[in-house]
Amino acid sequence: MNTSRREVLKAGGGMTVMALAAGAGLLRPEQAFAQVAWNKTAFDTKSFADTVKALGGASASENQGVRFASPTPDIAENGALVPVTVTSSIPNTESIAILVDKNPNTLAANFTILPGMDPFISTRVKMGQTSDVYALVKADGRYYYAKKEIKVTIGGCGG
Repeated sequence: MNTSRREVLKAGGGMTVMALAAGAGLLRPEQAFAQVAWNKTAFDTKSFADTVKALGGASASENQGVRFASPTPDIAENGALVPVTVTSSIPNTESIAILVDKNPNTLAANFTILPGMDPFISTRVKMGQTSDVYALVKADGRYYYAKKEIKVTIGGCGG
């Protein structure tokens, strides 16, 4: 199949789904095209403390309400695709971020949790080596975290 044809089909399919959702009242046009400002400063940080500050916090405290869930591994066979799943039982969770301590840039992902949403995220991150991985949760303007060491057997960030 021609590459440009695939791109046209993909774009058309996405637009059709958005139009159907808007027509059904599930999605307002301003929501569909809204963009959240990208926090470049936070994604350029080199440490846990610097990332917390760049995200707007003074400090973070460890909390058992923030948990890594399955399929987050203890040992990742390939650092290029490490699955990370985080849940928060802290009331009024506003965001969940994934930080990888030994990566060139600490912040790997940052998710906004809107009111009424389940505070649960699942993604894949790239890790260059064995490292502590932090789940950073913002709730009621305060920051909380959980930490887990993930051992990497094959590097993903240039390794």
